[in-house]
Amino acid sequence: MNDLFVGPDGLSRCRWCGSAPEFLAYHDKEWGFPVSDEHRLFEKLCLEGFQSGLSWRTILAKREHFRAAFHGFDFNRVARFKPADVEHLLLNEGIVRHRGKIEATINNAQRAQELVQQEGSLAAFIWRYEPDAADLATPQTASTSAASVALSKELKKRGWKFVGPTTVYAFMQAMGLINDHAQGCALRAKAEQARRRFKRP
Repeated sequence: MNDLFVGPDGLSRCRWCGSAPEFLAYHDKEWGFPVSDEHRLFEKLCLEGFQSGLSWRTILAKREHFRAAFHGFDFNRVARFKPADVEHLLLNEGIVRHRGKIEATINNAQRAQELVQQEGSLAAFIWRYEPDAADLATPQTASTSAASVALSKELKKRGWKFVGPTTVYAFMQAMGLINDHAQGCALRAKAEQARRRFKRP
């Protein structure tokens, strides 16, 4: 099966980014490029949790509303949310109004604070789970990995919610812990170059 999509500029890309117009910029500018910013890492973990049972297109379309509702995913602010904030968020049509996922985001913000206190940095903790490239499956043929299972298990042990191995694997793909751009994708080499230059936290 052809796993590539030819974009309007004539360049081949991962096939999935041709399934919706808004995916192209996300694929070219974000997906697979390494991230060390604490709030962006927390945001992506939360949004992957919100995506559970839904499509990424739905979440991406609502991302700016999510960012506004959760204060840019500053976990120190989200950790202070009260039950009244949950009720307010349940009225927010710009986000996914799922009580369990909203409460999980607040819980995870509190767990993120604890993790920073214990480990010094959310980013440093997460990047410890960067797998060796030799241990990875052919790009876009897996939905979990030994590393995503291990990180999921540790996060759950620390009390995080909505962080199953598949959710964590999608997070690792997006945040550049692995380069899962398809062979032949024009962005694969750029993502790999960014990973080589990236200073691990």
